[in-house]
Amino acid sequence: MNFTITRAAERFMRLMVHADGGATSGFRLAVSPGGCAGLSADISVRNEPEPGDAVVERNGIKLFLPAESRLLLDGVTIDFKDTPTQTGLVFNDPKQTTCSSHTAH
Repeated sequence: MNFTITRAAERFMRLMVHADGGATSGFRLAVSPGGCAGLSADISVRNEPEPGDAVVERNGIKLFLPAESRLLLDGVTIDFKDTPTQTGLVFNDPKQTTCSSHTAH
């Protein structure tokens, strides 16, 4: 699996696991296609992976990744943004094409 986690995202994941889990807990990241917005994610802290999840460790953080997430995260950079308009994980996918809106005249 070829994906990158920024320091900001790593810090967010660590805080979540520390706040909601124990020593063996992991960060479950279920990613799905989000249309023009790119990828969307359902995140949670779990004591153990769901059936079919792969356990991937990055910099001491245990990630529980379902099969679809493993495919969708290929080549993606996972970041964390905390701005007035957006707080949460952001997925920068170089494969994602941008959508444009066309207005009829």
